Amino acid sequence: MMLGMELREGKGLVQLGTLCITLAAIVSPCCAADKPKGETRPETQRLLLAKTWDPSIDPTGWWISEKYDGIRAHWDGKQLRTRGGNEIHAPGDFIKELPEGIEFDGELWLGRGRFEETVSVTRTQTPDERWRDIRYMIFDAPKAKGTFEERMEFVRKTIPRDARYLKRVPQTLCVSAEHLLARRDRVVGLGGEGLMIRQPRSAYEPGYSSTLLKVKPHSTGEAVVIGHKPGKGRYEGMMGSIRLKTPDGREFSVGSGFTKEERRSPPPMGSIVTYRYRGLTKNKLPRFPSFLRVNP
Repeated sequence: MMLGMELREGKGLVQLGTLCITLAAIVSPCCAADKPKGETRPETQRLLLAKTWDPSIDPTGWWISEKYDGIRAHWDGKQLRTRGGNEIHAPGDFIKELPEGIEFDGELWLGRGRFEETVSVTRTQTPDERWRDIRYMIFDAPKAKGTFEERMEFVRKTIPRDARYLKRVPQTLCVSAEHLLARRDRVVGLGGEGLMIRQPRSAYEPGYSSTLLKVKPHSTGEAVVIGHKPGKGRYEGMMGSIRLKTPDGREFSVGSGFTKEERRSPPPMGSIVTYRYRGLTKNKLPRFPSFLRVNP
């Protein structure tokens, strides 16, 4: 391994060169819900995608990092693009820090709890002064040679020391499942979304991979079904989403989490369903709501 490592017992701290990495990660087995749904992204632009950690997997020895609540961004050596391959119109001084001919994978991030603001900033065709607070949190180098640890060392050496916008994502070695969950709860308590864990010595493989797992909590809620929306594409002739209303009067739609049978025979109007979500938007609506079940 290219990196000099030092483990301080009891503190769970590992150093890779100058890259600090704290131990706490967890892995998730392959499950049907995690499988890709037919990506259309060109092969040269496909990114490594995470599955969900399953508590049956021992995360000891995996690398832990925060799951940044931002916009996934791929620097292809010439342009900064979204996960879907669309160009991100970053300002010139931001682009100048990115090295030509070298690929980075990371997240454009403003800070915890600022996802919607990040979307607003990064989707503008004409970049404005708000970009000054955006940071590109780099967690891999897709085309660099070697293991994950060697690629992160490559990132460390490649990012300019005086870079304003580019940041290496700190990694921590996981010492136990308890360590991982405690770290997750601490990050969430501070307003973060959760954690990512990475299998040691793993390769960068485009598509959904069991070497990269997300570890985050889910909240649940109940609401009444007040509408159905027809599906399109592969859901033609079935239900595409349901409209829900919470006990306090908030309305929103849910279009994920359903089986094909549930789409053919959706929860009836007036029924009470349980949904899960990841925090709330500024308008107090559930973020990323997903159908869980119909209540008796």
